[in-house]
Amino acid sequence: MVRHRTPALRAATKEPMPKNILVLSGSPKKNGNTAALVEWFSEGAVTKGARIEVIHVAFLKYKFSGCTSCRSCQKQDLYECVIEDDVNPVLRKMASADVIVMATPLYFFAASAQLKVVIDRMFSLYKWDNAAGTMKTVLKGKTLVLLASAYENVGLDALEEPFRLTADYTGMKFRSLLVPNAGESGDLRKKTGICEKAKTLGKELA
Repeated sequence: MVRHRTPALRAATKEPMPKNILVLSGSPKKNGNTAALVEWFSEGAVTKGARIEVIHVAFLKYKFSGCTSCRSCQKQDLYECVIEDDVNPVLRKMASADVIVMATPLYFFAASAQLKVVIDRMFSLYKWDNAAGTMKTVLKGKTLVLLASAYENVGLDALEEPFRLTADYTGMKFRSLLVPNAGESGDLRKKTGICEKAKTLGKELA
């Protein structure tokens, strides 16, 4: 008979709890290079017992194209956006995740617009007191991961910097896997070594 490792049993044996990993895939293509990175990373994490959920943010339904700067989120105790659309459940899942993975192709030296919509709405996961000069966020202490690829060997450093700065500002740990010269959509699966790197990163963060 297989005995399941319950949270109580894990605690009693000092066995670490499996990580809750949320992956936001920002590519508008379901089977491109970004999808490959997400697949490999997830496979690695699952082998170490992590719980993985992948959300393809390019296919969410939005009421607006980004944050409207209404600041209504700052006037409530809840850490969530007041705009009720498909992004709000994603934000709630980000608040409860241990690891947040953002995967994107390089578009004009930045993340995809589809992923940027969600990133801008993360404003609601912070509370600022400008008079006191303080900031609180439910994201502090989590790990932010960037998975990204580019057709050629240019621009990935520019793409990475906003994610690194966000992690530093938020009090999050930061890891990244950047793949230059990935080629056209789907070409990454033909290249050697990248699959193992992505799987290893997934295992390390599980």
